[in-house]
Amino acid sequence: MTKLPSLARARFLRDPKLQKLFAAIAAAGGEARVAGGAVRNALMSVPVSEVDLACDLSPRQVTAACEAAGFKVVPTGIDHGTVTVVVDHHPYEVTTLRHDVETDGRRAKVQYTDDWQADALRRDFTVNALYCDAAGKITDFTDGYADILRNRIRFVGSPAKRITEDYLRILR
Repeated sequence: MTKLPSLARARFLRDPKLQKLFAAIAAAGGEARVAGGAVRNALMSVPVSEVDLACDLSPRQVTAACEAAGFKVVPTGIDHGTVTVVVDHHPYEVTTLRHDVETDGRRAKVQYTDDWQADALRRDFTVNALYCDAAGKITDFTDGYADILRNRIRFVGSPAKRITEDYLRILR
């Protein structure tokens, strides 16, 4: 396994709005991590245009924690565990860790979990299955960082299974 760098100095991660969101979730006893594209882009020295988070609290718990912190919460994708949290006029999608119970080629029925690896293993590509905590520590269950270093796109697990779960993945 390739040694992982830190994103502690990444500009997007130092944003006070994002750190407030991390703090609100931590105050409720949860853990949030930046997931997917923002981590991938930062590691590739590509601009980070949006920051999505994964967390181990249920959507209801995320909503309660964030409303208690004074943030607006919108249930944008509540069926699959996603709420949009608006911190100082900036939106962040926060999605509860999950695994697929059933898929139909486009939408999945999910079950929430507190297992970060299970969440990573349901994602499309290894480079999108990376997580970064509030301090910049990267978690990589699928060797996505090694794929970044090799300029390689690789499905998580079986390509046929990933495509069967969501056929739009072939367009990515």
